[in-house]
Amino acid sequence: MALIDIKVPQLSESVAEATLLSWKKKPGEAVAQDEIVIEIETDKVVLEVPAPAAGVMAQLVKNDGDSVISDEVIAKIDTEAKPQTSPLPVTTPQAAPTAAAAASAVASAATPAGAVAMPAAAKLMAEQGLNPADVAGTGRGGRITKADAIQAAAAPKPPAAPAAPSVAKPASSAPMPSLTIPALQPVDADLDLAAYTDRPEQRVPMSRLRARIAERLLQSQATNAILTTFNEVNMKPVMDLRNLYKDKFEKQHGVKLGFMSFFVRAAVHALRKFPLLNASIDGNDIVYHGYFDIGIAVGSPRGLVVPILRNADQMSFADIEKTIADFGAKARDGKLTLEELTGGTFSISNGGVFGSMLSTPIINPPQSAILGIHATKDRPVVENGEIVIRPMNYLAMSYDHRLIDGREAVLGLVAMKEALEDPARLLLDL
Repeated sequence: MALIDIKVPQLSESVAEATLLSWKKKPGEAVAQDEIVIEIETDKVVLEVPAPAAGVMAQLVKNDGDSVISDEVIAKIDTEAKPQTSPLPVTTPQAAPTAAAAASAVASAATPAGAVAMPAAAKLMAEQGLNPADVAGTGRGGRITKADAIQAAAAPKPPAAPAAPSVAKPASSAPMPSLTIPALQPVDADLDLAAYTDRPEQRVPMSRLRARIAERLLQSQATNAILTTFNEVNMKPVMDLRNLYKDKFEKQHGVKLGFMSFFVRAAVHALRKFPLLNASIDGNDIVYHGYFDIGIAVGSPRGLVVPILRNADQMSFADIEKTIADFGAKARDGKLTLEELTGGTFSISNGGVFGSMLSTPIINPPQSAILGIHATKDRPVVENGEIVIRPMNYLAMSYDHRLIDGREAVLGLVAMKEALEDPARLLLDL
């Protein structure tokens, strides 16, 4: 027997521990070299752990849902063994599993090859008596998500064949009612509305990312003197320029010309003029950054993440658009790296993609300012004494008043407004 350890990858200094999601291999199953055997969730990213060698999964040292640290051994591969005809049962190295872990294990065993039920979905399917093989997974890699389980539980059931009478379960062990949400799920004419009169609840642990987001937002509110200043910008010049060149731009660079590149360049333009907006506080010191690393808030299935555009002042419009598109794809697939999420001197949050009209964004520590942009809508405005219709966007910049006074904040936002209303300024650095 030649055993090789599968270890947790080296985590960054800011990540103390991580959580095992779901094993893709069981003891006794064959494993190919570099085959992904487990995913590990940190408070920033999900890491895929490949098998270091080919062989047979000999032992799972850690189970689904366990907390782990860097370089910790989580499983062992036997490089000389032959696969079993039927996988060995998963042995628990610690105490009896929790109900959620047991449900996850049951769902994983019953799920077709290649499909994995997420912990919350596994627990719900176990409670509802659903067969995971009958639930279509819509998550990444065919995973069964909680939403898939809810939808399957709410679907009309076919008439059951007569069965031999069985002893009724005590009321305390009755399954939880389906967690259907009227506001999010259309009501069909034949749907049994009795379920809506129940008051179901389900307790699900926060993911590491959501817990980290909560921690950082509370930290920001508690340690920063946050104030927000607002302005409005006429987006017509940007829209006209974009419409004029968008086809040629896409043909030349292979990416669509969006609006975010204009906002990024306008932000850098203002940060050059007012360096305090790009600075941060470290104890009793002010740290002025001689570079412009702009964080772009991106929504993902796991929560909000903020990947960084490094040296944004040196990036062309095409570079910015390509990088942001790449960030969006990686966020959806859970492929963002720790390096892409670390650092940043200023952030931009685009609530407009969801239809937001106005918001007060929260600073991303240790940064000192953040720009919030919103939906562009046609609104009546006064120009040269006449009322005209223009595509207007409300800008909001939150800043740490411990470091940034109202003068710098207001003038910085005005500089962004002027650059967007006259894009030639971005080319001429005016």
